[in-house]
Amino acid sequence: MPIIVFALLFFVLLSFGSVVLLSLALRYRAGTARRQGRRWVASLNVWLTSFSALFFLCFTLAISFWLGSALRFALIGMSCGGILGLLGLALTRWEKRSEGFFYTPSRWLALLVILVIAARFAYGWWRGTHSSPSGEQHSLVTASGTQLSLAVAAGLIGYYLVYSIGVRIHIARHGQQGAN
Repeated sequence: MPIIVFALLFFVLLSFGSVVLLSLALRYRAGTARRQGRRWVASLNVWLTSFSALFFLCFTLAISFWLGSALRFALIGMSCGGILGLLGLALTRWEKRSEGFFYTPSRWLALLVILVIAARFAYGWWRGTHSSPSGEQHSLVTASGTQLSLAVAAGLIGYYLVYSIGVRIHIARHGQQGAN
């Protein structure tokens, strides 16, 4: 009987790991796909990402009453994400075709975003399975998983906010050039 339980547990863990790897691969594939620049889609992305950022910062402000440095971690993460968003705009390939305006995000930056998500997942697993000595002083290691999760989430929100604003500006410029 115990061998069946262990085999079932192994199968569940293997399935979970496979689903996580597949979702990361699909996220990378979607993040590097060539897209047509449509004004209404870009505007919707800006509005929804702005709402998400505002809601996230309000939520983080509320959490900071219990976790004092949560807002600081979120702001640092959002700033780093914004810088990556600017880098992403610089590395994006923009194409003006007769069919319309197209853009292709950077493969390296999409890979970096995927690796950050995977690293946060691995750190959460490691932190959950290892106890840390109480005398550690390094803030990154001793920070709670919640604070680092907030920083990673804020970085992703900051990246997509800056990137969606930049895409919207590029599409508007293309529309103005096409009208002239």
